[in-house]
Amino acid sequence: MGAIEDVYEDLDTDVDFEEFEAAVEDKVEQMGGLADEETAAMLIAHELRDEEVEGVADVAPGMDDVKFLAKVMSVGDIRTFDRDGEDEDGKVVNVDVADESGRIRITMWDDMAEDAVESLETGQTLRVAGRPKDGYNGIEVDVDKVEPAPDAEVDVQAQDAYRVEDLALGLSDVNLKGRVLSTDSVRTFDRDDGSEGRVANLTLGDPTGRIRVTLWDEKADVATEFEAGESAEVVDGYVRERDGTLELHVGNRGAVDEIDEEIEYVPDTREVESLEIGETVDIAGGVIETDPKRTFDRDDGSEGQVRNVRVKDDTGDIRVALWGDKADLDIDLADYVVFTDVEIQDGWQDDLEASAGWQSTVSVMDDAPEDAADTDTEAAQSTGLGAFEAGGSAETSGSGSDSTASAAGGAAGDVGGNSAAAAVEEAPAGADGEAETETFTGTVVQAGSPVVLDDGSETRSVETDESLRLGEKVTVSGPVADGTITAEDVERSN
Repeated sequence: MGAIEDVYEDLDTDVDFEEFEAAVEDKVEQMGGLADEETAAMLIAHELRDEEVEGVADVAPGMDDVKFLAKVMSVGDIRTFDRDGEDEDGKVVNVDVADESGRIRITMWDDMAEDAVESLETGQTLRVAGRPKDGYNGIEVDVDKVEPAPDAEVDVQAQDAYRVEDLALGLSDVNLKGRVLSTDSVRTFDRDDGSEGRVANLTLGDPTGRIRVTLWDEKADVATEFEAGESAEVVDGYVRERDGTLELHVGNRGAVDEIDEEIEYVPDTREVESLEIGETVDIAGGVIETDPKRTFDRDDGSEGQVRNVRVKDDTGDIRVALWGDKADLDIDLADYVVFTDVEIQDGWQDDLEASAGWQSTVSVMDDAPEDAADTDTEAAQSTGLGAFEAGGSAETSGSGSDSTASAAGGAAGDVGGNSAAAAVEEAPAGADGEAETETFTGTVVQAGSPVVLDDGSETRSVETDESLRLGEKVTVSGPVADGTITAEDVERSN
């Protein structure tokens, strides 16, 4: 065995001997006789050890050259571009490849790009040599040499369809099916070149999670064609990152189609009692209060809008502020609603509040989970803000039947109607059907009609002719009908 064979035998490489031997001969020639075959073989072996990586996960910017085996996951479309000072257009194509350690994008140019589009197939194993760099979607490798490696084993499966949990930054040609959780309206923006762009979003969920889908330009109108609860399939999407969160984008060559298929989505939500200020979380519950939508003027002179709803789970309840277009959503009492990416803030009188802004999604579910808090009975007794208490139902004395606690009824089991959190005096209905009377002390948190009072633990809707100001503390007394106090007496606190 010669010197070249000895060095090659000690080398752990995917390069075959003939290629190694040719590289040694080239090295001897380059050095003009200053190195013999054994020295040249050792130099080539050293270069190969520096270039060869264990897997694509080891590829990093700053490496001079790398070599690795990987399997083709997808082949992009070839693109042309103008070269400065040259008549002939340049050509480029991106190919996503992967091995057991991860996934990476390789870039091929000109003739190599044309050959790749014509000959490469998904699932094909390649031996790649090139130069790593930081690309738009992470690390990319500019390919110097690529060749098929049909006898090499790379244990990774090419995917025809993805689930949400499979998505990773840089993926392209993504096909994904999901349940539509929410949709947004089309927005316009000005590009740097002066043209107008269009964009819209919808959110899809599947059994493994959820993903925000961003549709650009002529695809943007597709978002308005869907309703929550329908099923859709994204075709030829690509994964981008925004504010640290993955999104699935759909451009000119992609599509979003409605499909006749039931797709399950089970939200992974937090319990209300576990929430803390400053967190961004997913919550869900039954709607037990709804407020009317309110408008306001922003600092820039534009008009904004907000609507509050209160939702309850098995551990407690929380007010949710729906901002912008979300204030127009059709949410009714007893609906089971999932709120994702809401920010927990310090609300009125130190009560926690969830804020659903542009990054949040709001989804009214067809059915509540079996273990969800039962809000149907509570919601059936309410027509406005503050008509519910956390207590649930109370047993009516003398009838032996169950009835729901009214707005004035207070805590569960408190037949007399004395709430521990409010100054409530309740007179039972007489034989002639007189209405219940309630006295409630609280701070005005909404002026107008109805007035809404809050005592720090619960709220009441009040109809009154008195002109009350926000923040004013008052005591009202009057009959209760459909959860609203009609104030016959209003006393202002000094």
